[in-house]
Amino acid sequence: MFHYDYLTTNTCSNVISLDLEGNIVHNIQFIGGCHGNLKAISLLLEGWTVEDIEEKLSGVLCGKRPTSCSDQLARAVRAAYDASLDPNYTPDNGED
Repeated sequence: MFHYDYLTTNTCSNVISLDLEGNIVHNIQFIGGCHGNLKAISLLLEGWTVEDIEEKLSGVLCGKRPTSCSDQLARAVRAAYDASLDPNYTPDNGED
């Protein structure tokens, strides 16, 4: 299982933590943000593929912000997947 922490931008959450098994996403956790809503998103998306999450959540905005926690999750799963394929990736240099 590949673990990845994604540093968010322009959202109430600060970090999205997740695990990948191939392109299947597990154990999504948001640090910060609207706890109840983000916990529900994490539960609903457990076991989804990177591609399915990107398709459903990319481009979702929060008010006047240029992104949202959902949009950041779509970016996070793609970044995690790409990092999982990079033989030079280390947690110290792979966070966005």
